[in-house]
Amino acid sequence: MRFALPWRTAGAVALALALTTGCGAAESGEQQAAAAPATRTFAADNGEITIPADPKRVVATGYAVPVLIEADAALVGISTWKRGLPLMSEEDLKTYEGLEKIAGETAAETNYEAIAKVKPDLIIIGVPKPALVDVDMDRLESIAPVAVIGPTMPSAWRELSQRQTDAAGRVDNFGAAKAAYEKKAAELAAKYKDVLAGLKFGHVGAYGEIADGTFQREFAGSWGTSIAQDIGITYYGEVKEKGGNAADVSEYPSIEELPKSLGEADAITYTVQQDGTPNEAVKYVLDSELWKGLPAVKAGKVFPIRYTEAATYESAMKTLDAVDQVLAPLLQS
Repeated sequence: MRFALPWRTAGAVALALALTTGCGAAESGEQQAAAAPATRTFAADNGEITIPADPKRVVATGYAVPVLIEADAALVGISTWKRGLPLMSEEDLKTYEGLEKIAGETAAETNYEAIAKVKPDLIIIGVPKPALVDVDMDRLESIAPVAVIGPTMPSAWRELSQRQTDAAGRVDNFGAAKAAYEKKAAELAAKYKDVLAGLKFGHVGAYGEIADGTFQREFAGSWGTSIAQDIGITYYGEVKEKGGNAADVSEYPSIEELPKSLGEADAITYTVQQDGTPNEAVKYVLDSELWKGLPAVKAGKVFPIRYTEAATYESAMKTLDAVDQVLAPLLQS
C-alpha cells in the first residue's frame, strides 16, 4: 500500500498536466482561429475565389487603379494609369504618385518581384480577359489571392467599378459617389430634356488611324457616348458587324464614308483632350472637306466633349460638367 499513494499521486499529477496541456492547446487553437483574418467567397472573372473579408494590403492594376484610389482602399501597389491622370482630383493624384508602381500600362509589364515585395493579401487585376495571356496567373496566385475584374463593354464601367470596390472591402464608399453622379445626371437630363428631344446624335471617337485613312465612329454604350446618354442624348445607328466588347459599339470606317456614316445626324459630339483640343485622329476628321459638308456641321450642331474616358463615378462627374458646358448654347437657340 505504501506504493499505492505515490502512484495515485503521480497519476493525478499526470492527469492534471494532461488536462492543463489539453486546455492550453485548445485555447491556443481558438486564439489562432480568432487571429486568422476572416475570408469570404467572391465571384470574379476567374471564378469563385476566397479573399479577405477586409483586405489590408491590396495591389491593383488596370481599370481597378482609379476606382480603388477614389474608394480609399488599402492599396500598397498599383500599375501606372497615365490615361486617367487628367481625370484625378489633386488628392487622388497625390495618392497615385505616392504608391509603389508594380506594373506598367500593359499586363505584359507586370513586375512579379515588386508585387511580392509589397506583401499583398489581395491582388485585383483590372484588365480585359484577352490581356490575361500576358499575365502569369500561377505566379501571382502564389503571392496572394487574385481577383480578375476586368472591363467588357465600355459602358459597363459602372458595374465593373462596383465589383472592384466590393472586392477591396470599400463598397460603402462606392455608394456615395454613385448617388452623387446619378443626382447630377438627373438634374442635367431635366435641364436639357426639351432641347434634346427628337435629336439624333453621332459621335467621332479619338482612336481612328490616320495612316489607314479611317476614323472612329462610336455608337450608344461606347466610351465617348455612354455618359452623355445619361443626360438624355440619343445616339443613332449601330455597328455593321459586332466583334465583341468595345467592337460591339464602335467601328472604323474610311474617311470617304463620313457622309454615309454621319449624314443623318442632327448633331455630332466628338472627343477632345483635357485642354479642349482634338488629338491628331479627330483633327484628321475635322479638317476634312467631307466633315464640313455634313448637315450637322453646317447647322453648327457640333459639340466637343472632354473626359470621355472616365471609368469611375467621381471622374464621370467631370464628364457631365463638360457635356453641360458645351450643350448650354442649345438652351438659347
